[in-house]
Amino acid sequence: MDEELAWVIQAQQGSEDAFTQIVETYQKPVYNLCYRMLGEAEAAEDAAQETFLRVYQHLHRYDQKRPFATWLLSIAAHYCIDRLRKRKFAIFSIDAEDDEGSVIELPDPGSPDPERESIKREDREQLHGLLQSLDSTDRAAVVMRYWYDFSEIEIAESLRLTVSAVKSRLHRARRALAGRWQEDRSEFQTHRRPHESPAI
Repeated sequence: MDEELAWVIQAQQGSEDAFTQIVETYQKPVYNLCYRMLGEAEAAEDAAQETFLRVYQHLHRYDQKRPFATWLLSIAAHYCIDRLRKRKFAIFSIDAEDDEGSVIELPDPGSPDPERESIKREDREQLHGLLQSLDSTDRAAVVMRYWYDFSEIEIAESLRLTVSAVKSRLHRARRALAGRWQEDRSEFQTHRRPHESPAI
């Protein structure tokens, strides 16, 4: 029996220490998923707290045949989808940054390059902004697939979709994101003011 499963079993039996271990292990992945879904740091913190509350309340329902991380992150994704459906507009905050798990390759810390750092930060912000433009279910599927390496079957189970529906949503979302990325980059290059040009 691995350590994680031991924690889950102990938590199911009422061990607060075991549940604390689970929270400490998964608080960052849960927060990151919520942030990518909701686009706001404060909303992501609230969603992460609510996720762990729901995990605690429903821990007895966890099926040990299923990966625990998949089950837990599915709860987070469903909560975020519900939140997005309840609010009319998704707001993206460029003040909140998260380097971990980003699809943008981070520069080597040993060789700082301010210009490259600035460009990559802009790319991260643009990517987060584009995620907010997706339908909430499509967004969940994209985040699960490309940040958390969920299989299409796991995504289907988590979001209560068919595998073919997941494939269709991912394909549609990739096309939409790619198109919007190119549009935004073209517009950015066209409207970039002279003083914003990279320093030589």
